[in-house]
Amino acid sequence: MVIDDSNTIRRSAEIFLVQAGCQVVLAEDGFDALAKIADHQPSIIFCDIMMPRLDGYQTCSLIKKNSRFKATPVIMLSSKDGLFDRARGRMVGSDQYLTKPFTKDSLLQTVAAFALPVEAGSNP
Repeated sequence: MVIDDSNTIRRSAEIFLVQAGCQVVLAEDGFDALAKIADHQPSIIFCDIMMPRLDGYQTCSLIKKNSRFKATPVIMLSSKDGLFDRARGRMVGSDQYLTKPFTKDSLLQTVAAFALPVEAGSNP
């Protein structure tokens, strides 16, 4: 799942991930994401920090407080790369921090780092 209020970022991430064989769910903000998470049960969530209505920190915190999604990796996306931003992300339960604009390689390396092992005989 990619949560970002920027259509450009959502589309870029979607293109990179689909080319790599991932199924992608897009959300425009935290409320949109929370409505979709239960239905789609994403295996990894990329969440922008600066969004209207419900920011990325609040969104991440709500996801991590839900026992069904506590173990789901949440990667914070931000154009800011400060120590404070990273620390605040960790405090709300984020698993990693990716600086925007991200590259296809950095996005896919992040997915690979959190990918669940594929069982023998199943489709990746």
